[in-house]
Amino acid sequence: MGTKSDPILIRDAVADDIPAMVELLAQLFSIEQDFVPDAEKQGRGLALLLAQPGAHLMVAEREGRVVGMISVQMLISTAEGGAVGLVEDLVVGEGHRGEGIGGRLLRGMEARARETGLSRLQLLADMDNTSALEFYTRRGWCRTSLLALRWNP
Repeated sequence: MGTKSDPILIRDAVADDIPAMVELLAQLFSIEQDFVPDAEKQGRGLALLLAQPGAHLMVAEREGRVVGMISVQMLISTAEGGAVGLVEDLVVGEGHRGEGIGGRLLRGMEARARETGLSRLQLLADMDNTSALEFYTRRGWCRTSLLALRWNP
């Protein structure tokens, strides 16, 4: 495990990063009420995202080890009249939280959104995950009046 002084590299994810990202998603999904860790499903989803035009995955790497990740998928918004992004997963591994890695991942993805012409980023967060909500608020993200609904066939 690194220390706060160890350099962090923020870079685009590659297929070799999938096992580490699956582990990060297991940590994330263990605290989210709506999702359950499933390594096979998460691995399959990450592989699909890596191959998907308009999807962006970035990782934070310390000493050759992936310690954080973020993903964004492009959607077309009729309200915006163009492309927007949905932040699907932002997670920093246990033992590396509170070091600014999440903020760096988010800023990196915000820069990527500007570069690729996305007019908005949005995300879903658990209503009772106060630390995540405070994290986004401190970085200039604001709540909306929208409520997420879900349907599973």
